[in-house]
Amino acid sequence: MTVNTEETGAAGTAAAGELEFVAPRPDQLAALLVSGRRPPRPSALSASLTFGWRAVLKIKHVPEQLFDVTAFPIMMVLMYTYLFGGALAGSPETYIQTLLPGILVMSIVMITMYTGVSVNTDIEKGVFDRFRTLPIWRPSTMVGYLLGDVLRYTIASAVMLAVGLVLGFRPAGGPMGVLMGVALLMVFSFAFSWVWTMFGLLLRSEKSVMGVSMMVLFPLTFLSNIFVDPSTMPGWLQAFVNNSPVTHLTTAVRGLMAGEWPASAIAWSLGWSGLLVLVFGPVTMRLYNRK
Repeated sequence: MTVNTEETGAAGTAAAGELEFVAPRPDQLAALLVSGRRPPRPSALSASLTFGWRAVLKIKHVPEQLFDVTAFPIMMVLMYTYLFGGALAGSPETYIQTLLPGILVMSIVMITMYTGVSVNTDIEKGVFDRFRTLPIWRPSTMVGYLLGDVLRYTIASAVMLAVGLVLGFRPAGGPMGVLMGVALLMVFSFAFSWVWTMFGLLLRSEKSVMGVSMMVLFPLTFLSNIFVDPSTMPGWLQAFVNNSPVTHLTTAVRGLMAGEWPASAIAWSLGWSGLLVLVFGPVTMRLYNRK
């Protein structure tokens, strides 16, 4: 069988000619790109809730993250109730009436540091580089982290209250007093978490974030009225303890759960919350924009 190479070459040339690419002119390309209607830009609330849902989905895929809001609170309630109850109040049942609101504050305030750890981890993975290119409200990424963590704090509060009720905790303020105390604690925790987002952006590794967090949290929580009455402390220490934000918060939550209305402590707690957001919020966003 004989093949005419000249005819085959001509056919190939013709086929190649049909597939030849012609680049569009700049004006044609611009008209194509801008001809469609652009989708509306998401609102600040919508973007924040989306990133908050992202934080919740991370818990779904890594359920081990719930250990610090389940196992840790249970351990804290059991350990301090039976360790100090007999020595400080005569019995664990009596001591838990005073201890539980305080240990609730301590546990939630301490687990706020994991917000900074999560931020630092995402920075190391490079996902923030993508977030900064999106046409969204810039602070929504940070606000989303905090909103997702508020859910974790709520779970921890529910777990600790359930354990406390089993051990004999009976809040005189009833369900409304408990809900108001937890709500105030959530507001303060949301504000306090801005401190750790700043450290998450500022420090180089998650171990550094955890180390600095512990250096701040241990003195702040233990040097307070969570475990004992500050009046038993030396005068120079009382000056610090009585003006600590954790002391004000503990007094407010303890009073609300006891059916009282500690207006001064509530005002101090809300004032500290506002101050933390006003100071550390802008610093965090400045670091985020320059990271």
